[in-house]
Order: sequence, then C-alpha cells, then structure tokens
Amino acid sequence: MQKFPRPALPAETVKALNRKQTAANKKSAAGTLNIEATWKSARQTKPVKAALGVLQKMAGPCQRCMYCGDSHGTDIEHFWPKNPHSDRLFRWPNYLLGCTECGRFKGNNFPLDQQQSPLLIDPTAEEPWQFLDFDPVTGNIVARFDTATNDWKPKGTETVKVLHLDCREALAASYQKTHSRVISKVEAALKNNALNANTLMQELRAADDHGLLGWYFLGTGQNVEPFASLRRQHPAIWQACVQSFP
Repeated sequence: MQKFPRPALPAETVKALNRKQTAANKKSAAGTLNIEATWKSARQTKPVKAALGVLQKMAGPCQRCMYCGDSHGTDIEHFWPKNPHSDRLFRWPNYLLGCTECGRFKGNNFPLDQQQSPLLIDPTAEEPWQFLDFDPVTGNIVARFDTATNDWKPKGTETVKVLHLDCREALAASYQKTHSRVISKVEAALKNNALNANTLMQELRAADDHGLLGWYFLGTGQNVEPFASLRRQHPAIWQACVQSFP
C-alpha cells in the first residue's frame, strides 16, 4: 500500500457531483433514496466517469488497487461506504480505486474509533506505512507495533483485518517478488561509487509494484539490509530519497 496524492477535480466536474449529492440528500431526507440504484445510474454519467479517470491516473500505469496494491483497480470504491453514508455518495475525497477482491472483503465494514473517525487507512490522505508493517519472510502486510503505547497501531490492525492483508497467499507472493527486486537494486547501487539519489529512486520506483518503498524509507524497513547500510553509509543520498516522498 502506498500514498496517492489526490489532485483537485475540474470545477465543472465538482459542480456536477455536488448537484448529484444535493439531489441524493433530498431523497434521503424524504426516505425515498435507493442508494444502489442511484449509484448504478450515476456511474455511467460524465462527472463520475471523469472522477474514475482521475483515480486511474493517480494509481499509475498499471492502475492497481489503492488498498492492496496488487490487483487491477476495477471501479470506484467509496472509502466511507455509500450505505449507510449516502451523504458522501458523490464526494470526490471519498473516492478510491479498488479491486473486486478488496471491495468484497471491505463491503460495508468500516470500523470507527470512539471519536467516530475511521480506523481504516485512507491511502490518499495518510502515509500507510505509519500504521502498517511488512514481513519479508511471509510476504504479509501486518499492523505496525507502536513502541510508545506498547501495542499494535489500531488503524493498522483494523485495515489488515478488514482487507485480509495478512492471509492472502497470492498477494503475499507478489509482495515478496517485489521485495526481492528492490533489494537487488539497492545492493547493486551500493557497489556503485557514483551513487545518485535521483537515478536510484527511478530504478527503485520501476522495480516497486506494490508501494513498498514507503516501508523502506519511511517505515521499519529502513532497518532491513541493504537499506540499513544505505542509510548508514550514504546519509545525504538517504535523506534525498526520503524527501522524494509526498
């Protein structure tokens, strides 16, 4: 999982989505809103298609799911589920690109904390590796341990639980392959006396199919070899790599 900076939509698209949301809110207040039918009808309209197009560009050339980072993102996923949160049905900040499998696991599962804030990670608003960890041995995504509270980070725990990130064999195998590619790139770079941060990051991004770079440079992966050696032997290069993240 990685962070996807969210750009603004064109003003005309935002206005069109707002009109749809206003209409949905009125029907909801009157008790006549059929959420699924309303979304199915709107899904084929120009503003919703435009929003999907922007999500696909955000996800990159392979248009991978913003949750698992592995499967192809097939459609718009409502971060706050459209049922019962119909007030976010046509809100751009609530749209992600999701795959069928993650959508099936998530469904309407949306745990909230005591302040009614989401306990799922929003990859367009947060750095996922603040809450998640990667196990290179199993390839699984797990919750990150918080040494300050001596417990697992709740947002990481719930995200892993809802999306089954620690028990999907095919997903784990794909992450392990990416891990091996990235490790090889860094090992080769360390043998290069003329190490360059921009060149290194270009090669690493090309090798990283699953958003693992955030784990290496921003998460606990910085302690895994050869990244630990890179950080220790080339602090300026390391800092430049870290600063390349949004």
